[in-house]
Amino acid sequence: MTDSALPENTADTTIATVDPELRDRALDGILLLLPQVLKRELPEIGENACLFDEVGLTSAATLELILELEDHLDVQIDVEGIDQDDLRSVGTLAGFVAGHVIAED
Repeated sequence: MTDSALPENTADTTIATVDPELRDRALDGILLLLPQVLKRELPEIGENACLFDEVGLTSAATLELILELEDHLDVQIDVEGIDQDDLRSVGTLAGFVAGHVIAED
């Protein structure tokens, strides 16, 4: 069997579909809600700001942020598959949110 006949490993290429408009709304929502959740003013932060190291997010505050974001965006977010990479920065969290909205029945 030649290499071209082998099935491709798609496990690491599976990516959730991300709605760009929802991602932008999620990004805006995260930036708006972070000071509320952290109960302090934040310096201007961008999409690449590290949530834990630069912003000071904790695991408890992460949960609160996601719950507040659900209310703000009027969506339900499937957090079952969230991992540390999804929480790396403001932008990665926005991308996760936009790709993991639970469809209403």
